[in-house]
Amino acid sequence: MAGMDHVAGMDHDHSTPNPLHRDLDALQAGLADVRLAPRGRGTVEMLVARPAPRARTVLEVGQLDPVEGLVGDNWRARGSSRMPDNAPNAEAQLTVMNARAAALVAGERERWPLAGDQVYVDLDIGAEALPAGTRLRLGEAVIEVTALPHRGCAAFAARFGHPALRFVNSDEGLALRLRGVNARIVEGGTVRVGDAVVVVETPLGA
Repeated sequence: MAGMDHVAGMDHDHSTPNPLHRDLDALQAGLADVRLAPRGRGTVEMLVARPAPRARTVLEVGQLDPVEGLVGDNWRARGSSRMPDNAPNAEAQLTVMNARAAALVAGERERWPLAGDQVYVDLDIGAEALPAGTRLRLGEAVIEVTALPHRGCAAFAARFGHPALRFVNSDEGLALRLRGVNARIVEGGTVRVGDAVVVVETPLGA
């Protein structure tokens, strides 16, 4: 899958129902498995760079850089409409999604990159497990969870269906961070699929 620049479902005709979209009952039924994600220590399951809009490159090895973000990703070049002069938002330098949640809303692994996140982990990333300020080591790199919310949007609904959007943006979905979590890179380094992801520091009072 390395080098992939198209993901199944990216260009689906949204005027007709997408059989790959799951209804709310199916999503709720799969929530128990998401809740079984390990706490404190897990595994990097997938790395994805977005070299251009609507493009995805699945990586076996990635380089995280405190200035550039995930090397090969367009985070810095794309910038953020929330920032002055469309500058890149360091609070959303990297987005991390629970791999079990990705599998639940997207289905087959080839469709996970549709979510647009760069790192997919088998780890409990809920707000209780990883409060803002928590630091994680992934391979050689260290990232810090930020307080910036990461919510589903119109593109998420187009790719996974409106029930999936309601599911991840529900009170429970937000508490579990089913849509994912924003992070910044504290220490750069190499990350490989299969590497451990470990909580190495928690904020005071957590």
